[in-house]
Amino acid sequence: MLRVHLREMSTAINYSNEFVSFLNASHSPYHAVENVRQHLLSHGFEELTERGNWAGKVLHKGKYFVTRNNSSLIGFVVGNKWVPGNPIAITGAHTDSPVLRIKPISKRTNEKYMQVGIECYGGGIWHSWFDRDLGLAGRVFVNDKNSGKSISKLVDINRPLLKIPSLAIHLDRSVNEKFQFNKESQLLPVLGLANEDSCGNEKLKQESTEAFNSIKSIVERHHEDLLKLVVKELSLESVNDIVDFELILYDHDAACLGGLNNEFVYSGRLDNLTSTFTSMHGLTLASETNIENEEGIRLISMFDHEEIGSSSAQGADSNFLPNILERLTSLKCDGTDATDPSPRSLILETSAKSFFLSSDVAHAVHPNYASKYESQHKPLIGQGPVIKINANQRYMTNSPGMVLLKKIADKCEIPLQLFVVANDSSCGSTIGPILASKTGIRTLDIGNPILSMHSIRETGGALDIDYQIRLFKGFFESYSTLEGEIIV
Repeated sequence: MLRVHLREMSTAINYSNEFVSFLNASHSPYHAVENVRQHLLSHGFEELTERGNWAGKVLHKGKYFVTRNNSSLIGFVVGNKWVPGNPIAITGAHTDSPVLRIKPISKRTNEKYMQVGIECYGGGIWHSWFDRDLGLAGRVFVNDKNSGKSISKLVDINRPLLKIPSLAIHLDRSVNEKFQFNKESQLLPVLGLANEDSCGNEKLKQESTEAFNSIKSIVERHHEDLLKLVVKELSLESVNDIVDFELILYDHDAACLGGLNNEFVYSGRLDNLTSTFTSMHGLTLASETNIENEEGIRLISMFDHEEIGSSSAQGADSNFLPNILERLTSLKCDGTDATDPSPRSLILETSAKSFFLSSDVAHAVHPNYASKYESQHKPLIGQGPVIKINANQRYMTNSPGMVLLKKIADKCEIPLQLFVVANDSSCGSTIGPILASKTGIRTLDIGNPILSMHSIRETGGALDIDYQIRLFKGFFESYSTLEGEIIV
């Protein structure tokens, strides 16, 4: 175990406790982005919208952020000496995790149990969801009687609401030999015991035919008792106020610190709220240092839908980040109008000078399956962020990026680890290759090591949270100075 100064350990404990609180308040991507949004607002950032013109609004030494779909966010700080064509230091993370999501028509009743139809999102270890107390969180669109508009509200039914019970071993003696199940029919959560009304409420069906509905009404598609919980949580008048929703299931057991010396973080969604949290803090800490002499822009990006390939309007494979970069390189940020001439040339110059730290969690070595790892590349929890390398470009790390990050880590006294997947194993990927090919920006893949990746309950390191925050802070503070010193 690396020796850590008492001051660093104290800071790490503070950050890890705050991280646990962040996890417990971020049961969906919408909640995660809202919590980042509130953090940025509390640190003097101003919210922008993609629907408006930014000319004259984005100024030197200004701090800003913009969201898309309430599930992706980009925040940035403009250096006092920024001019279009200068470098941008960027970190990237994702806000989504493998989850079970309620289907558009979810009402199920079987053997007098109320059940809820769910859809598998991402590549989860689905057997880890059995026999867990499950809550429900997401966003709900409701009719606002004052404005007449449909508005979205966050909802978190934070109670043991649903359960996917496993079959007793007495009824399947081979269950421990190979745990297999049908994800459509045997992964259905139980909501409660059914009564006659929940099996088919004719009154609700009659009410739903009073006006034309292009889609079945909300009370026909979902259990009324479940809808009433949403109504109560949002202080609505009735289920008829609900237009639609996107709700996901989550492990109700709270995130916490654990292990003999509280060296571990036990929680779902470490992949990848870890990097969401650390990049948020890295930027806000760096937003207060040396902005007067900063020639570049310091920027964080957080995307939805990484777990399903990133190809969406708010994923890393969208135009979200390229659009923001184009806006920034068309603004002088001195209160005047857009730059002229050749704004297209300026974005190309900026892209060539910029750097993207693609940050997603990494595989910590598993003590019970050590043979699954490349023998010389076995990252340990608690010993710093992991640089991820793959010759087939599943990760974007190359030697110039390694040189850069080593300079920053040496200056900040942050230990780094290296990971290469074994030749006889498949390699995952990140948003790094997507954005590198989309923008041409130099990229390196990095992440904190965790165990049980994609399980409902993952394990990370408390000390690693502090390490990554300080590394990101150092990256933002140093990049515009260092980038010209590494010649490619």
